[in-house]
Amino acid sequence: MSKSESTSAQPVLQSDRAESVFKDFKPPYDEGHAVVEASRCLFCDEPPCQQACPTSIDIPQFIRKIATGNIKGSARTIFDANILGMSCARVCPVEVLCVGDCVYNHMGQPPIQIGKLQRYATDIALAEGWQFFEAGPDTGKSVGLVGAGPASIAAAHQLRRAGHAVTIYDKRDVIGGLNTWGVAPYKMKAEAALEELEWVLRIGGIDIQLGIGVGPGEGDLPFEELEARHDAVFLGFGLGEDSSLEVPGQDLEGVHGAVDFIECMKLGALDLGWVKRAAVVGGGNTAIDAVRELKGLGIPEVVLVYRGQEAGMSGYQHEWKAAKVEGVTASWGSQPLAFLGAGRVQSIHCARLDENKKATGDMFTLGADLVLLAIGQGKLGELLGGIEGIALERGKVVTDADGATGRPGWYAGGDCRNGGKEVVNAVDEGKRAALAIDAYLRNKGG
Repeated sequence: MSKSESTSAQPVLQSDRAESVFKDFKPPYDEGHAVVEASRCLFCDEPPCQQACPTSIDIPQFIRKIATGNIKGSARTIFDANILGMSCARVCPVEVLCVGDCVYNHMGQPPIQIGKLQRYATDIALAEGWQFFEAGPDTGKSVGLVGAGPASIAAAHQLRRAGHAVTIYDKRDVIGGLNTWGVAPYKMKAEAALEELEWVLRIGGIDIQLGIGVGPGEGDLPFEELEARHDAVFLGFGLGEDSSLEVPGQDLEGVHGAVDFIECMKLGALDLGWVKRAAVVGGGNTAIDAVRELKGLGIPEVVLVYRGQEAGMSGYQHEWKAAKVEGVTASWGSQPLAFLGAGRVQSIHCARLDENKKATGDMFTLGADLVLLAIGQGKLGELLGGIEGIALERGKVVTDADGATGRPGWYAGGDCRNGGKEVVNAVDEGKRAALAIDAYLRNKGG
């Protein structure tokens, strides 16, 4: 895609992408399974599943419509609340959100498979090309959005429904943010994310400027010029580079940031035939995704290296359980002190930690031909360069509940605001901010 206006979300993806070897971890429902599962729903008053959904999808309503054969109505109910409802059906941790709060969990029965039902309806909607929304009458107002991830996409779509002109700027050459290049491929592949974006963009009038960074960097569009071009600004630029351990040997060949590795795996080809033993350092969801991906790519031995214990890891337990079933092992209470090797990493020198993460004095070495660091990502708040009225807290942009910063007309949402939550949280924050921006622009007048 060029740096000019774009009406397509589809770059040319490599046909030999490494992610192509993965199959769906949760296969889709066919019509029969969907109707049977939908018919189990109790259609609760004040449904806890809906309260658990960050985008507040009317879950009983869309399930009831599936049960009665009204798939188009079901899909509209979903997309009206969450325009990225197709991808969220695949990537949401439903086990700790809607499905985890289903009343059946308290009745000794399997909970309703809400994510699979949502996928069933939204997949049909995209396949059929159903369009539920159109751009509103032109207001003469313009909004600039920084970053082309889920928060900005959701905000831009809502703003077009309100009739405002929108331009999304992103330094990358591919749209979609982590939804495209960061989601585990056994949940969703890059082409599925781009197909959804292609459908979202059919509302028209969303100007996408790729390959253009915004901020103080050389060659970037300055924030001052961004503000001059538009009547309001939405910051949705996500997180920064993988964090490093700052220990000896981190520059050895074979030591990589996990997010960077996942992007390479999803968008390009990889030759990992030389890797017999791989280690992922960290205990969060990115670390768990990484170990499962390495196993799926055929690496014989994959170990999770975490300084805490299994019960204290921040990653979802249901995801870790799946990783163990796939053959991943773990080295708990392990703190890397150095990466060892002659040019290329061969092992990790570690200290043993107790349950309180205090050093025991014991040392040991783990063999590893490939090491991925999944210990967090940098915050990009410093890009704002002290812009008057915008406050930061631990690198995150501070806003009110609707995403408004302290600078009039400037809003934020997604990872740059919440520090790194789920896609569904980014969608919710983008939509909330768009509604607040619409109110701001209409009150501003002129």
